[in-house]
Amino acid sequence: MLVVVAAFLGVVAAAPAAEAAGYRYWSYWLKAGDGPWTYAQTGPAMHVPKDGAVEGWRFAVSKDAADTAAQPRGTADFATICAATPAREGMKRIALVIDAGTAADAPGGEAPPEQRTACARVAKNASSADALATVARPLRYDSAGILCAIAGYPATGCGEQVSGTTHTSTGASTDTNASAKRKSGGPSVGVYAGVAAVVVLAGAAVWQTRRRRP
Repeated sequence: MLVVVAAFLGVVAAAPAAEAAGYRYWSYWLKAGDGPWTYAQTGPAMHVPKDGAVEGWRFAVSKDAADTAAQPRGTADFATICAATPAREGMKRIALVIDAGTAADAPGGEAPPEQRTACARVAKNASSADALATVARPLRYDSAGILCAIAGYPATGCGEQVSGTTHTSTGASTDTNASAKRKSGGPSVGVYAGVAAVVVLAGAAVWQTRRRRP
């Protein structure tokens, strides 16, 4: 029985490594000054950036929501991106980096548009989603409010599963706004329940064996 338990636990331990599926989606990033990109902890509709903020979007494939997501590429700073957009009373300026990724991450038949930057001048209380909408229409959302497309890219799909991905990249990974998170996770509750059941049965068998000894 103990051999069975060990074998079962070995299978469970190996299960996550066998999962090769990934998800294709737009990830959302924030940047403070000259610091690194940080994965946003709230969705763009819930985040109200301050004047001078730098934000980024990157379209790519990641293994799952716990995997390291791809950051926007290149350098980005507010002074450069918003140099041609003068300040205006009662408004704020948000620098945006929109990186549609590589051909390897693109849905079949589509070519990713070139990476670009834009300066959104919006009302003081505008959200990050409002800022993006002023410079990168059309935006496409799904029924759950997940951002599926920026400037019409991609034309179809939204956080769909991509089998056998080998994509790796650098960046933070605690995702609260990408559609990958709502479609992925760790080992299922059923797996853990199965482990617990086998352990209990093994314990019972050992107890019965000891009980029968003279």
